[in-house]
Amino acid sequence: MDANHLITQYGYLALFIGCIAEGETFTLLGGVAAHEGLLNYVLVVLIAMAGGVLGDTALFFIGRHYGPRILVRFKKHQKQIDKANTLIRKRPVLFVIGVRFMYGLRIIGPIIIGASKLKPQKFLLLNVVGAMAWALIFVTLGYLGGQVIAPWLHLLDHHIKKIIWVVLAIAVAWGIRLYIKRRSEREPQ
Repeated sequence: MDANHLITQYGYLALFIGCIAEGETFTLLGGVAAHEGLLNYVLVVLIAMAGGVLGDTALFFIGRHYGPRILVRFKKHQKQIDKANTLIRKRPVLFVIGVRFMYGLRIIGPIIIGASKLKPQKFLLLNVVGAMAWALIFVTLGYLGGQVIAPWLHLLDHHIKKIIWVVLAIAVAWGIRLYIKRRSEREPQ
């Protein structure tokens, strides 16, 4: 089974799970895989969007129910949390849509939004809009970057196969050597 088969078989599931947890890396790699023809571009965008929506929605509801208890533990970051709360009150649309693009707020941002008591309906609508923009941008960047990255990946893949064969040959030789050594130690002289 080769890497291309694994990507086409499990790529969408891995992309979905990755976008629930983190996101950017997986959306970029999904875009590269779409460029290579291993995954469908439109499906990559839709699955990245779905994973992003699901992950941020779960974090929003965690923040809604446990947010104050969670956020109080971030004593060093209280100024940033206070700024985020001010932005949520003043510009909820921009904050909810933009939070997934803000470095350092990808995970904690939806928790802060949930703790702010923003209405779930408003959050869900804005979350979908933000996830749509986020998925389109990062998958497209990966797709376009695939033109640059893909030749390197093929070269690396070619060299990795050679390295794996060399390591395997060394391991087999080492195993045979150990077997012979142990066998000669057990035989009476």
